[in-house]
Amino acid sequence: MPIYEYQCRKCESEFEFLIEGDAKASCPKCESSKVERQLSIIAAPKAGSGSQTCGPPVPGGGCALPQCGSGGGG
Repeated sequence: MPIYEYQCRKCESEFEFLIEGDAKASCPKCESSKVERQLSIIAAPKAGSGSQTCGPPVPGGGCALPQCGSGGGG
């Protein structure tokens, strides 16, 4: 089930909505059905912003970065 981002045309609030089957999104703030699906941006690390990708493997698996689930720390 995808989650989409919307903006209400009536009150201009922004929200996310989990689409289940034939469900139609409506604004949780004003309950208007006049909503517009927004383009979502995929989050990705920027080049030069520090090491955000996995490094070499460490004993026990993973690369020692927290986002890889093997802890890290220091």
